[in-house]
Order: sequence, then C-alpha cells, then structure tokens
Amino acid sequence: MNIIRNRRSIRRYQEKNVPEDTLDKLLEAARWAPSWANTQCWHFVVVRDQAKKKEIQQAVSSRNPSSLAIVNAPVLLVVCGQLKKSGYYNDQYPTKFDDWFMYDLGLATQNLCLAAHDSGLGTVIVGLFDHDKVGEIVKLPPEHEVLVLIPLGYPDHEPSAPKRREKQEFVHYDSFA
Repeated sequence: MNIIRNRRSIRRYQEKNVPEDTLDKLLEAARWAPSWANTQCWHFVVVRDQAKKKEIQQAVSSRNPSSLAIVNAPVLLVVCGQLKKSGYYNDQYPTKFDDWFMYDLGLATQNLCLAAHDSGLGTVIVGLFDHDKVGEIVKLPPEHEVLVLIPLGYPDHEPSAPKRREKQEFVHYDSFA
C-alpha cells in the first residue's frame, strides 16, 4: 500500500541515467500485467535519443504541464497497443466497449509506474499530444496506436499528495443509489 499511496506524477528529473537492468525490471513488471484473454496487446518504444525526444515534444500540446518532462527525463516510454487483439473475437468486438486495449495498456502502465516508484524512479503519464504524429516518429506499424507517453527518471523533487475523495463518495453497496 505504501508504494500505491506514495507514487506521484513527476515532471522534473535529475540528470542521471536510468541503468538498463533497472529499465528491464520495469518492463518486466509491465509484462506481467493482466490482459483480456491474456492477449498482451501492449508495446513499449524506449526512447533515449535526445533528438527524437525533442521531435516527440513538438507533438505535445503547449498547454500540457508535462511537455518539458518529455525532453528532460533520461528515458521516454511510448506506450502503444495493437488493435483488434484485446476484446476482439471472430473479427468483431463482442462487448459494448470496443477499446479494451486501453484497459489492458492501463494495467501494464500502472504496473510499470508502481515498479518505477518502488525502484526510486519517477514517472508521469502524458496523454495530451498528437498521437498520430508520435506514431509516425516512432514508426508505428498499422493496426497499432500510441496511447500515452511516460517520461522516466530520478525525481528532483517530492510533490505532496493531492486530495483524494473519501471512499463513501465512490463506493456503493448492492446498487448505485
């Protein structure tokens, strides 16, 4: 519970490299996330190249408070999902929601972010950007989509916890009302 309670969105990083074995540990945590029918539709593009990170930053909205984190973090993870895999049977999506890949990628992303925090690293999940442009930059194949960007590195600050709703505000028993 301490890892869950103490993880924060980190947007400023130290100029310190993330060792390859540490990054492997985080990707292993993502690997073990649950997914629809074990389809494991996630893909991670690891970007360390500064020029490529600057190119990706150009696709991030200037209103996004994580824009600088894209280039200042030593590692940028581009989280992608393969379409028509998760929640997809007999050439169709049989449930009301046909975007199960987003759920599966959310689970893998959460595993990775919690493992990063446990390893002394910080992350922030970035979602306000031109997904198609980033897909072009990382040469994403057809039938795949970029979902989020995750800057990763050693934090240079410790943000305080944001206010959380009380359980009675979102937990319902036997019915919603």
